[in-house]
Amino acid sequence: MSFFSDFFQILKDVEFANPAWFFSLFALIPLIGWQIWKRHQMYATMRVSTIEPFAKSSRSWKQRFRWLPLLMEIIAIVFFVTALTRPQSAFRQNEVQVEGVDIVLALDISGSMKAMDFKPNRLGVTKKVAAEFIKNRPTDRIGLVVYAGEAYTQCPITTDHATLLGLLESVDFDRIDDGTAIGDGLGTAINRLRDSEAKSKIIILLSDGVNNTGYLDPYAAAEIAKNMDIKVYTIGCGSKGTAPFPTPYGVMQMESEIDETLLKNMAKETGGEYFRATNSQKLQEVYEEIDKMEKTIINETVFEHKNDEFTQFLIIGFFFFALFLFLRFFIFRINL
Repeated sequence: MSFFSDFFQILKDVEFANPAWFFSLFALIPLIGWQIWKRHQMYATMRVSTIEPFAKSSRSWKQRFRWLPLLMEIIAIVFFVTALTRPQSAFRQNEVQVEGVDIVLALDISGSMKAMDFKPNRLGVTKKVAAEFIKNRPTDRIGLVVYAGEAYTQCPITTDHATLLGLLESVDFDRIDDGTAIGDGLGTAINRLRDSEAKSKIIILLSDGVNNTGYLDPYAAAEIAKNMDIKVYTIGCGSKGTAPFPTPYGVMQMESEIDETLLKNMAKETGGEYFRATNSQKLQEVYEEIDKMEKTIINETVFEHKNDEFTQFLIIGFFFFALFLFLRFFIFRINL
């Protein structure tokens, strides 16, 4: 059984060095036609008034299976021709050198992220878009920081993106005091990258409000990021003017205020960029743009070793050819 298991394993990744030999299989068409014509010529004909006396006569098993020798011959030829095409199995080994990018996502989870100008709300869309961004960067270490009135690390930088995505999905409101501590959010994200040895370190900070609490001044945090060679991309999330907001009295229109000047200056200070996302589509485009600007460099070297595998095809071909000879000259010699 090991022979057949090895054979079927070869078929999964087989390549053919001389596939042009397969065209010779078209020669089977006249061979099959000639065999069919020959069989018809072997039977004598005579005119009779009725075939009723022969109607109940049964055909012998040799008559039923007289096509078997031809089938065995065709299969044998197919395997012989396949052997001539030099089937090969290839073993490939890749060596990948990654110039890594360490990334921390800093997400605002303040109460204003409940605004419904993004469907279902700003936080729901932000989580969905951030998840797609993570999936598109499989070789990078990525961490997650959330902030409102204070900040904490939801997930340290890691290559275990399955765990990271699970922790991102669990992010929700009312986990910490409300407010918008942009400086604390950026400072916590910087702390996650403090010991990073990656060539490129970036923070993507999203906010939909104005810094109104916290211990660390946002400009001071941006200065720290600059000194640590950390690039900060900032995103202002939310429609301009007013936005629908859920309240105990129903959905009401409320002012949507974003300190764009602060976010622009923070990004400029660190060599990053500021983006404004006024709807879910724009937010998706922002993350895609950042993804293009901060691509991981991968150098790939492929080692390939090929083995000729025609022996197995020859063995199977000889097996069917021997079966053809046995059937042709010992079992069906009268019929043929």
